[in-house]
Amino acid sequence: MNANGLDGKVAVITGGSRGIGLGIATAYRAAGAHVVIAARKPAGLAEAREELLRVKGDGEVHTVVANAGEPEQAERCVEETMDRFGRVDVLVNNAATNPYHGDLLDLDLPRAEKTARVNQYGMIAWTRCAWRAWMAEHGGAVVNIASVGGLVVDPHIGYYNATKAAMLHMTRQLAYELGPRARVNAIAPGLIKTELARAVWEVREPILTAKLPLRRLGTVEDVAHAALFLATDASSWMTGQTLVLDGGATALPIGVEG
Repeated sequence: MNANGLDGKVAVITGGSRGIGLGIATAYRAAGAHVVIAARKPAGLAEAREELLRVKGDGEVHTVVANAGEPEQAERCVEETMDRFGRVDVLVNNAATNPYHGDLLDLDLPRAEKTARVNQYGMIAWTRCAWRAWMAEHGGAVVNIASVGGLVVDPHIGYYNATKAAMLHMTRQLAYELGPRARVNAIAPGLIKTELARAVWEVREPILTAKLPLRRLGTVEDVAHAALFLATDASSWMTGQTLVLDGGATALPIGVEG
């Protein structure tokens, strides 16, 4: 098999109906994989499926309505995948939520629980399902989409970033626990030009990019290319690691704002 390809492999992608998740699904399908995209809204999944079918590739595209923060829905999605394809070679834990903006000390328990349930426990639940259904015996790759926020301090989304920092640690922990059968790695994107984040980057893009070493924001394709690398044999001796995709923001000298 081509080390850079996914011919005949099956990939499950949470939050796969838009943005980074859909970008990863697109890259995987183009590389030969069957893709299963999971998300909460049926309409969004239907639109995403149509878009994916326009991508040149031999793999099938299957959709499952599932909330990443509900373990029983993770089980149902993986069961559907096994029934349809008989394998789960790649799992991308991409779905996330961020219902709170503000200081940590003003955070209420319901929103804290929702954030942790999806961003932290959801990652464990989906990985457990893929592991027990296929990877424990046959191997596979888990790709966790975290955030560069898990490495820095932010004045508005500190708790969200804390859950992403937890994802980075759990990536290392799972790499230890699931090796040598499965590899577990993470991606920590900086600000990516998605529709969901348009309000953040559109007006301020020149300011945001002026001091970045690469002088541009990230794209969905940037993340998708990294996710493809981590899912294939091209990264076969890599586990427990985090790829930071931030245009060089974390490489700036202290005192220089990115």
